[in-house]
Amino acid sequence: MTSTSVALGSDHGGYTLKQAIKRHLTSKGLSVLDVGTHSTDACDYPVFARAAAEAVASGRASVGIVIDGAGIGSCMTANKVPGVRAGMAFDEKTARNAREHNDANLLTLGAGYLAEDLAIRIVDVFLSTECTVDRHKRRVAMIDALDGKPARSGSSMSSNDYQGLVDAITRVLTANPTMISSVLGASGATGYACADCSNCGNCASKKPETVRQVLGGVGGRISSSLGAKNVPTDMAKLIDHTLLKPEATYADIDRLCDEAREYGFASVCVNSMHVERCAKRLKGSGVKTCCVIGFPLGATPKEIKALEARRAIRDGAKELDMVIAIGALKSGDHRYVYEDIRLVAEAARDGSALLKVIIETGLLTDEQKVAACVLAKKARADFVKTSTGFGHGGATVHDVELMARAVDHQLQVKASGGVKGVDDAKKMVAAGASRIGASVGVKIVREAKGLSTEGASAQGGY
Repeated sequence: MTSTSVALGSDHGGYTLKQAIKRHLTSKGLSVLDVGTHSTDACDYPVFARAAAEAVASGRASVGIVIDGAGIGSCMTANKVPGVRAGMAFDEKTARNAREHNDANLLTLGAGYLAEDLAIRIVDVFLSTECTVDRHKRRVAMIDALDGKPARSGSSMSSNDYQGLVDAITRVLTANPTMISSVLGASGATGYACADCSNCGNCASKKPETVRQVLGGVGGRISSSLGAKNVPTDMAKLIDHTLLKPEATYADIDRLCDEAREYGFASVCVNSMHVERCAKRLKGSGVKTCCVIGFPLGATPKEIKALEARRAIRDGAKELDMVIAIGALKSGDHRYVYEDIRLVAEAARDGSALLKVIIETGLLTDEQKVAACVLAKKARADFVKTSTGFGHGGATVHDVELMARAVDHQLQVKASGGVKGVDDAKKMVAAGASRIGASVGVKIVREAKGLSTEGASAQGGY
């Protein structure tokens, strides 16, 4: 939001609320263009609604906010200015809808109907919500066409959108110089607290209960593989029972599902061709089917990943683990990587599925890891995930810490690859992971319970 400039206007009835919103925006570091009015003397709302709308249309401001007694007249006025899509909001839900569905670039408020604290919450929602879904962008383009503007492509970002994305990545990389240095992993950091502790409260030194929750049956999930035996039922609820080997037979997949049903695992994680089989076999069990997308290389065209995701959801998948376009990221093509993730995120949201974005940390520099996390967050994923387990390297404490901080703890982090036992799992959770992927999931579970790990070796591959 630091790059956002706001054109702010009101009539006399909205003046007091305008001043309160102005103070709020300024305190958040936003640039405010106050087009008036500047007192409670009686005046005409169309004058100031037009001024704010023209500031938005000309590019002098990114968005506009106009307040009058009811908000209706200002909305009508602003929408007479070509290039402006004004929407009136009376609660947080309508503010979110105005941005998410209609890409509104000007908000109108009725001071006579809104308390100051509610109005400020509406403003915050409006400024923090984005229109990213293709069908909504297509419809917005139809609105723009009424002004004689060329229709926008629903699948690509505007220059302003792209610059905002670049700015977001840059802010993360520069906000804390030590975040992307080796100090996190090699200069005394244990994984239980960052070496440059800012007292954010998210690490295990501040929240030791996080480790206990995960290992005690409340936290994230752990991926295991085919061949589970004697799995404690409380830990089973945390496990994604996984089989991704190319040679997996139908009988292997069936056995994976039967084990998941028997032990009450959270999900089975399989390649896309097996999703329908798993969903049918697990019907009524409460066990979800998770499908990998663009796996394991991430080099499939973004449109194909989206189709694969939609097909997987149609076949019964409730969770998706997608691999990003790693080569595009390493080439600095952030626009492509964003759209790659966004298309799958759109499919996931349409199908009420959870999306985890695999960035394959072992192939990336720290700067590239941060960029990938920012892109996943902006594209509205649910998780960022370290690796496929098929590539070079795996999860490290440094990477998990880095990823959690890059998404500002607003997405969850899944650590996968190279987790060999319960001690590794504890370190990952302490570093900020809420789920752990491992081919030795059964071994981790049994170690956490103090049980024998004989016969609990990895067989599924992950």
